[in-house]
Amino acid sequence: MENELHNLIKVWILAIISLCYCFYISSKLPKGIFKLFSLTPIFIFFLYLPLTISSASLVGITAFFLSWLANFKLLLFCFDQPPLSPPPSNLFHFISLASLPIKPKQKTPSQNKSKQPQRSIVFAIKALILALLYHCYSYKQNIHKNVVLAMYCVHIYIELELILALATTLARAMFGFEIEPQFNEPYLATSLQDFWGRRWNLMVTSILRPTVYYPIRHISTRLLGSRWASLPAIVTVFVVSGLMHELIFYYMTRVAPTWEVAWFFILHGVAVVAEVVVKKVVPDKMRLHSVVSGALALGFVAVTAVWLFLPQLVRNGVDEKSIGEYSKLMDLIKGLLPF
Repeated sequence: MENELHNLIKVWILAIISLCYCFYISSKLPKGIFKLFSLTPIFIFFLYLPLTISSASLVGITAFFLSWLANFKLLLFCFDQPPLSPPPSNLFHFISLASLPIKPKQKTPSQNKSKQPQRSIVFAIKALILALLYHCYSYKQNIHKNVVLAMYCVHIYIELELILALATTLARAMFGFEIEPQFNEPYLATSLQDFWGRRWNLMVTSILRPTVYYPIRHISTRLLGSRWASLPAIVTVFVVSGLMHELIFYYMTRVAPTWEVAWFFILHGVAVVAEVVVKKVVPDKMRLHSVVSGALALGFVAVTAVWLFLPQLVRNGVDEKSIGEYSKLMDLIKGLLPF
């Protein structure tokens, strides 16, 4: 595990050097093809860097931050689109916005102060749940496999939220600006559209909208009209998300993709489109109550995750590796503590 941490440090040093090039060189070029050409080596390099890490947990996060989010942000940067345009005057600000899953928002001091204690309590509870899950994994041979899969679903969600919250906290401490939350209580979703569009991994949503959704909707408007233009755009967003998840799963497993994950997202894209169509043609008074539709949406997410999303990870032992790496990391931290 210690060697993997050294590899992780090397990867992020190289990433920071690459982003310095983007800030000092590429930002001076006119938007469009010239800037895109100047950043093409960076796109390729960010796709390569996760291959130098073998730890399932570390490579998953690194691939998500660099190969997906940073590359998509830099793609927007090529055409002078936020969040990296106009370029911040501060280099470290630029590096943080490019490499971390953060998005600044307008400060509302009174609201932030009132919500902060509540958020801290919620995160503490989630951290406790995650610790309990790791403890329960020691007895998983006595637990039904579907229960273990459900535990792993909760584990992935909490771990991802805590990691993104940590990145947000560091950015807030370093630069003083308020950061938009990465999750908005997805377990309270009232529909699949609400789950994916307004509650789950909002950083990805905010990146996919300008890079995929808006361009496809613009093209679809000419072909289908404004009423139905969003439908192919929604499906395309989910297809791109599925392909990016396949890439991240490849980094984590190093085996050829089975495309189960891609089909998970395609299925959800079609389901969201069906929801949108129903909302357009069915009057409000004839729709399901939000509690019922929310329960159905979350059930659909859970069932399809067990069917299509998780098997590739479990089949290749990523869950076992993650648990083992967590134990090694805890032992390493204990060894570094003076007490």
